[in-house]
Amino acid sequence: MQNHRERMSFRAPMKNIILSAALPLLAALAFAGPSPVDFHDHLGLQMWSLRDITKTDQLKALDITQGYGFTEIETGKPTDRPLEQYAAELKERGLVAVGIHTGYDTLTPDGLKDVIHTAKVLGSHYVTCPWIPHGKAGFTETQAHQVAATFNAAGRTLKEAGLAFAYHPHGYEFTPSSAGHGDTVFDVLVRETKPEFVSFELDVFWAFHGGQDPVALLNKYPDRWSLIHIKDIRKGAPTGFSTGSAPATDNVPVGKGQIDWPAVLRTAQKVGIQHFFVEDETPNALECIPISLGYLRNLKL
Repeated sequence: MQNHRERMSFRAPMKNIILSAALPLLAALAFAGPSPVDFHDHLGLQMWSLRDITKTDQLKALDITQGYGFTEIETGKPTDRPLEQYAAELKERGLVAVGIHTGYDTLTPDGLKDVIHTAKVLGSHYVTCPWIPHGKAGFTETQAHQVAATFNAAGRTLKEAGLAFAYHPHGYEFTPSSAGHGDTVFDVLVRETKPEFVSFELDVFWAFHGGQDPVALLNKYPDRWSLIHIKDIRKGAPTGFSTGSAPATDNVPVGKGQIDWPAVLRTAQKVGIQHFFVEDETPNALECIPISLGYLRNLKL
């Protein structure tokens, strides 16, 4: 029979072997992305879709949103009523403000205090910057270096407050970079931002309009996308522009345009995108949103 010392000397190596075998699994779990979700369960509305109504009647816009059957929205700080009142109005209608959009100029230490307060009152987790001001020369690689530093700092501050920061590309970021070989200024921005502080919100319309394949973009950076804007582009509409602008008539109901939605949404689910927002920028949102919803709710992947 082994004495106590012999048994202990045997157990120590075995313990080390077990721990060594478990470490890779523990590391993988620690850095694993979010579990895939069914987009049907997290299909929300970007409130910009009802901007014309919101300008004159915020409550009507919320009632319409509720009437469509949405429970998740992406919104911004209200300009026509106290923040706390807006939060109460959302709650009364069973609407959850998953995320808010905020301007690039608010990504300063002082500006972020108000952004954090807004997100906390609304119960939002995501704070997204949808636009980077740039001149006639377009969004440059030099500017991308500067913006990446700003995003990293803002993302760190927001993470410390329990929030998540994202950037929403608008198409002007897809100009060639100095690296060549198909590399773009957007790639520079992704490389120089820290994944723990900065993620991205894919706008399918603007990526496609900018000459990109949305599926390829999702697969290229599978651990960097957290949100998506579902928006279709008219069949025959020209693409490959880095302007970040297009005629409103190039926007059509989801399922009526050029985008291969089964491929996009299947890939978005696979890479772990958590929230899927319909954003309608057509000339007639009240007519087009129901068409988009009918297509999406009946889409089987």
